[in-house]
Amino acid sequence: MVTISESAQEYLGQLLKKQDVEGMAVRVFVTQPGTRQAETCLAYCKPEEVIETDEKVPLEHFMLYLDTPSLPYLEDAVVDFNTERFGGQLTIKAPNAKAPRVGADAPLADRINYILYSEINPGLASHGGEVSLVEVTEDKVAVLKFGGGCQGCSAVDITLKSGVEKTLKEQVPELAAVRDVTDHSETANAYYK
Repeated sequence: MVTISESAQEYLGQLLKKQDVEGMAVRVFVTQPGTRQAETCLAYCKPEEVIETDEKVPLEHFMLYLDTPSLPYLEDAVVDFNTERFGGQLTIKAPNAKAPRVGADAPLADRINYILYSEINPGLASHGGEVSLVEVTEDKVAVLKFGGGCQGCSAVDITLKSGVEKTLKEQVPELAAVRDVTDHSETANAYYK
């Protein structure tokens, strides 16, 4: 479920009043959910734009509509408004937009992808890098491919063994190993050369 802080509700309520449209609401949805390009969006929603299948959440200042197909990706999402000296900033944090939270009974590939997208890739992104799952072999080896700043990086072996493999094996105990199939001969964007 999406959490809308009190300050965000007040701020959005004020914006809706300025629209001067009876019954104007807010709709939350995720574009390209479950992908690296996923974006969590907040939009005005006129009464004639309401989608019947949306989940309706009545709030004190307005009606909130949640896009039904986006619900798994909106799990644990938080919309907040922080007042600053020159106004304020509305923020949306949706940790499951790129990969929805999965349970312990989910397929091995889904659990690996969730950890890659929610825990490992945010750290690699600080170096312009990323890692993705290519496949899980029959003998439970996760075949991975690095990209961005990790491709051709001289520290990728350390990242693989001390970071990625350690994290995955701690959280997915039945995983036997990880294997990197990246062509590291291309070093144009490497973080460390």
